[in-house]
Amino acid sequence: MFHKVEICGINTSKLQLLTEEEKIDLLRKTRAGDKAAREKLILGNLRLVLSVIQSFQSRGENADDLFQVGCIGLIKAVDNFDLSQEVKFSTYAVPLVVGEVRRYLRDNSMLRVPRSLRDLAYKAMKAKEALKNRLSRDPTVDEVAKELGESPKAVRNALDAIVDPISLYDPVYSDGGDSVYVLDQISDAACTDDSWLDSIAIGNAMQTLTPRERRILTMRFYNGKTQTEVSREIGISQAQISRLEKSALQKVRKQMT
Repeated sequence: MFHKVEICGINTSKLQLLTEEEKIDLLRKTRAGDKAAREKLILGNLRLVLSVIQSFQSRGENADDLFQVGCIGLIKAVDNFDLSQEVKFSTYAVPLVVGEVRRYLRDNSMLRVPRSLRDLAYKAMKAKEALKNRLSRDPTVDEVAKELGESPKAVRNALDAIVDPISLYDPVYSDGGDSVYVLDQISDAACTDDSWLDSIAIGNAMQTLTPRERRILTMRFYNGKTQTEVSREIGISQAQISRLEKSALQKVRKQMT
């Protein structure tokens, strides 16, 4: 979907590129209130937005929607870039564009995260960025929590809640041949080959029982009924159910050894 020529009515093959000097000049004019310079600066950085949204192509989202959302991040970067900082405009703009796209994907995800949790997560991310600049290192969750006046557990839960979900069919490795997907890396301790073979063995052993014995074991261990409930349904005493159940289990064990 990202190979089409037009996105949001814009011919991507004709997007202009600006040099760093041109960007700085346009930013100064923009700060002085020059609306034409602001518009030229935005248009001159649309390729940056296009390159960012291509990294989200596996999400299956509409390219036009992602491009529009990414442009919001670009506009925020244009309006808030600090010319006194010795950093390239693109270095500052990319995280804002990525942030807007991720926020859009989270807010439109089928996995609904409570608004209060999202708000706390956004505050935590801002606090984390501020602390990182202040400390010249990545802050710990405890430090972010202290900055916000929240508990570390609350901050950790909020940040975990907005982590982008991945598809079971996302590739984790590819070496020119068949890809290895997330699904291939998942194991289930309850559904191993051994448990599958045990189920077959039990099924075969059950076939050696009489119909009444099979019915009793099915009601007891598959339907979760008590011996009293089974006796009432079958029409024999609970003591008889107990004896038949014990005998049937012994037969099953013998068949499986």
